[in-house]
Amino acid sequence: MGKLFAVEIIYRGVFQKTLAKNITRGIVLAARDEGKFGLSFGRYGDSPERNGIPAKSFAIVADDELTLEAGMAQYEPKQVDLTVVLDDTLCKGAESWAWYGLQPVHHALKPGSTLVVVSLQDAPALLKTIHRREEPYKLGVLKGVTSFSGMWVYKDDHTDVRVLGAIAKALPEVVSLKAVEQFITEKLKNALKVTSAKTAYDRFKPMDVKPGEGNPEETFKFEFPGWTNMRQGVSIKGQPQGGPYRDPVSLEVGGFRPARNELFKKYSTRTERPVVNFATCTKCTLCWLNCPDASFDVTPDKTYDANLEACCGCGVCEAVCPVENCITMVNESQFTDNKSQWVAYREDKDAYLKWLEKTIKSAEPVEKRSYGFRYRGQYKEQAEEALEIAQRG
Repeated sequence: MGKLFAVEIIYRGVFQKTLAKNITRGIVLAARDEGKFGLSFGRYGDSPERNGIPAKSFAIVADDELTLEAGMAQYEPKQVDLTVVLDDTLCKGAESWAWYGLQPVHHALKPGSTLVVVSLQDAPALLKTIHRREEPYKLGVLKGVTSFSGMWVYKDDHTDVRVLGAIAKALPEVVSLKAVEQFITEKLKNALKVTSAKTAYDRFKPMDVKPGEGNPEETFKFEFPGWTNMRQGVSIKGQPQGGPYRDPVSLEVGGFRPARNELFKKYSTRTERPVVNFATCTKCTLCWLNCPDASFDVTPDKTYDANLEACCGCGVCEAVCPVENCITMVNESQFTDNKSQWVAYREDKDAYLKWLEKTIKSAEPVEKRSYGFRYRGQYKEQAEEALEIAQRG
């Protein structure tokens, strides 16, 4: 038996599906030019690649066909030699396809192997959100904006070939830079993409991460019942209706908070989250009525507070809100927890509004935003801007 290598690509379902497929396909085709054997395939999250759901694509490469067949016998690799994260907000963790709970992005990464993240942040900043592990590994940042497209449009901003260049640097046993350049020249027929891959290769410099470094937070997990204590028949546990709750300042009881399934958490699908200006809220109810996941609570003062464990970050609330900057979608990398914004507002209104003003300034304007299923026609125009950022490094 020869050597077998596995690479996993963690991406946002739908928005980065074609990008992830192109990368794993590129790995296999480039490796074949060196006489190796390979296969690429994908896995999805809790529902078939719903908007933003964490999903994975894999490339497995072997020295010979027999070794490749042995690797193909696994539904997905239990351990991988390289992990690539295409959206840095996924560094907070990703749900696996089988709902085991939230898993660290390096969950399957072999000790001493490399985690590659596409991000404008540096490695120490990313480590604040990447969970700790007992084994050492390497963390490398491929500088660039997160590349999003949509269900119908592929954003050709060279992220695919730049990732291939970084892979050649991090794991040359799978594919060499020469093979990557040959693949791009022969299959993609684009000299500028060859330059992009070579530039990414030259600039990629991972750092060592020691055991215990990173975010100490425990990820949520699900306890699976054994067959002897499962309920009879096929059934779904009903949820109570919910009811009013208490204002932390006035102690007034009112509003309405629905009872939510404690196992149904959607925040891992989110690249952006809504921030709410309760001072300008007109109580029009539109965010509450239009939220597809019923993530808004009616507060005792009749404004609306997003439950950030249930929120998937789709941005519908921002789109329907009639008041400018009352609801603004802000990149998830700006936040470290899912605490109630309304409680923070009630406890210190001045401090909250100052924080809100500063946070909104970090938000990308809607007209430039690349994330979201409702922005279909703009990706081609954004490719040139993203490429310019990537070339500058």
